[in-house]
Amino acid sequence: MRLTIAGGGGFRVPLVYRALSAGPFAGLVRELVLYDVDPARLAAIEAVLASLARQGPPGSGPQIRAVSSLPEALDGADMVFAAIRPGGTAGRTADERIALDLGLLGQETTGAGGISYALRSIPPMLRLAEQMRSRCPGAWLLNFTNPAGMVTEALLPVLGPRVIGICDSASGLVHRAARAAGVALPEGTLDGVGYYGLNHLGWLYRLGAGGRDALPALLANPAALSEFEEGRLFPPGLLAGLGCLPNEYLFYYYDTVRAVAGMRAAGQTRGESIARQQAELYPLLAAAGPEAFALWEAARRSREEGYLAEARVSGERRDETDLAGGGYERVALAAMRALSGGGAADLILNTRNTVTTAGSAGPEAAGAGSTAGSGAQAEQAVPAVPGLPADAVVEVPCRVTPDGAEPVPQDRPGPAQLELLRRVKDVERLVVEAATTGRREAALAAFARHPLVDSDVLAGKLLASYEAAFPELGRLWHGGP
Repeated sequence: MRLTIAGGGGFRVPLVYRALSAGPFAGLVRELVLYDVDPARLAAIEAVLASLARQGPPGSGPQIRAVSSLPEALDGADMVFAAIRPGGTAGRTADERIALDLGLLGQETTGAGGISYALRSIPPMLRLAEQMRSRCPGAWLLNFTNPAGMVTEALLPVLGPRVIGICDSASGLVHRAARAAGVALPEGTLDGVGYYGLNHLGWLYRLGAGGRDALPALLANPAALSEFEEGRLFPPGLLAGLGCLPNEYLFYYYDTVRAVAGMRAAGQTRGESIARQQAELYPLLAAAGPEAFALWEAARRSREEGYLAEARVSGERRDETDLAGGGYERVALAAMRALSGGGAADLILNTRNTVTTAGSAGPEAAGAGSTAGSGAQAEQAVPAVPGLPADAVVEVPCRVTPDGAEPVPQDRPGPAQLELLRRVKDVERLVVEAATTGRREAALAAFARHPLVDSDVLAGKLLASYEAAFPELGRLWHGGP
């Protein structure tokens, strides 16, 4: 199989190569094609992969080919991973800093920063999808480009079910909670697991074990909750009232004041910290030779330790299992293996909120002149997450086979959860409309409608500031994507 990574100079690419070189995914990919618009970043990651390859048996990893031409990268691809960041880390810094300077949450995928990021990410991802449709029409696109849910929804009209959004946050929560509850959850299975939401906005509401739900006991056990990040992140009273475990990103909604205060106290945004680290690191990686992987690994662990730092008390460290890495590429490669016929897998993914079921279709349902008789079976489409549009992209457990990712029906979210989901989904759809049609009014409405902004005045200030920072937005309003 040939795997192409669009964004091949990205920091996390070595995680994918490492997983393809040893363990359950070894041998899955014969050629790894790295495409990036930044030659220096691409050269640095090539050096890391060459260093990593020296640590294993000869020929244990896939062949690597780095290219600067997107058509060349896509020709002959069986799978495409997309993890691009238009504007680089400087763009992320502006996304976060502009919001924070207005007293709002400064985070790259959530709130105002996430809207700005999506407005810039969707147009180039649409161009990538169009190129895929002509260059490798049978390939699957596994999308990591953030905000993953919005970007995936924007690509559905081009690629249909052959685009799937990937994020490891939800699956990480499920496996951490299962370990704390003593629930065996073999890799690739989600039996008894209930999870519903949008990307970076979801809840674990059921944790099955031997026919019983282990989640209520976990939520009532402070010692067990203290063993993993989400259990420590949210107050016990909040968890008891919810009756479920929120995704870690819900910290930004449930405790916004603390989150913003933590970001301000840090003196620099997460993006500013990463930009500084990478500006120093990438030139060193390119020249490090055999030591490149060790240098990258040290930087990766340092970067992981700073993840969601604003939510932790002083001196609190992340779990060692999280620092070790493995979530990002494990979800993606498990999906890729299942799509390519390596056995079905249960994974939490971003896909269309549509479950196809067989239902009874009598004469009225079949329509006049139909040959279907009473009781004939016809396929029906129902939402996997009741209360959300069937054509929206949601983040839910899916059964993945060579036919694609089929979402598993979930319970209807509680009233407060559903209200938040609907509001954020409205925002996401306004952002997709703005990015695909060039309608500035939709972008302005998206900022104003988001619960972490909730102000027409602030929406106007945000959009004007982002337009000043990113000239491509002005061009978008005048010419579409």
